[in-house]
Amino acid sequence: MSALLDARDLVKHFPMRDALGRKRGAVHAVDGVSLTVAPGETLAIVGESGCGKSTLGRLLLGLIPPDEGQVLFGGENLTALSPAALRARRRDMQLIFQDPFASLDPRQTVQDAVAEPLRLHGIVPRGQEATRVAALLSRVGLRPEHARRWPHEFSGGQRQRIAIARALASGPRLVVGDEPVSALDVSVQAQVIELLRGLIAEMDLAFVLISHDLGVVRQVADRIAVMYLGRIVEEGPAEQVLHAPRHPYTRALRAAVPGSGVKQAPVAGDVPSPINPPAGCRFHTRCPHAEAICRTIVPPLEAGVACHLKDRLPPFIALAERAPDARLAHLQSFFRPGGVAA
Repeated sequence: MSALLDARDLVKHFPMRDALGRKRGAVHAVDGVSLTVAPGETLAIVGESGCGKSTLGRLLLGLIPPDEGQVLFGGENLTALSPAALRARRRDMQLIFQDPFASLDPRQTVQDAVAEPLRLHGIVPRGQEATRVAALLSRVGLRPEHARRWPHEFSGGQRQRIAIARALASGPRLVVGDEPVSALDVSVQAQVIELLRGLIAEMDLAFVLISHDLGVVRQVADRIAVMYLGRIVEEGPAEQVLHAPRHPYTRALRAAVPGSGVKQAPVAGDVPSPINPPAGCRFHTRCPHAEAICRTIVPPLEAGVACHLKDRLPPFIALAERAPDARLAHLQSFFRPGGVAA
């Protein structure tokens, strides 16, 4: 299947300046990232805080321009579009933010918030907005009468449902979710995860999930890309990356999941500064297997893994773990399809 989204060699550095405005280095947020997303596919971008995954998400949507590289959406180069053409293309690409309260304007009712994309893109006549908003709210498990309320009148889970309804209003082909459930209570997370799973399947959405939580990722992702200090270090089908990881960093992430059954010592040391990232493999300062080549030469991403030693690492062994869906199955007992408790 041809890719709906095709990002090629993306680079984004944020310059740092002193009090006199002189450049004093740069934050290497994204350094040479390439990835694709097919229609109807869910790609999860995983990594620790500060690895560049949120910046990558904004690059994919054209919210910030790359320093190098390009993003193709449906074969069209977003980085070459005029501001007006890019604005029109945004109908097909939407973003769900991490904090649903911050992403909703407290001065707008739910009706106005969800109807805003409809107005901006001229999707329905103004007289039909209320009907479309009511249908969108019902689709995400809220009631039509909620359209008259204000954001502060809802719980965190309900606000995220409103944000999802707003993201779906324009009928997008691609949605990026930037930690869309991390700000929610764990029982509410299960409800929103189940909602997203249903909507992705129903609407045949291409979905990019940005997350640090492998427990969430395993519930929705078809493929996983693991980031470390601005680079993809491993990429592949979700089952392969989760159950047979090949990069030392991916293995460390798996070992850190409670109840994973992985017998591995925690990764030593702190994440290096993105202002002055290490030469060679950026993980070599914390990798227990690092050799001389790792300190000087950047490993290419080959066969889904960017590691010089990928064929010489000891086998990855995990003891029997709980069924992957055990946590979600338990938490789904809180879920009511038409419910508004969350």
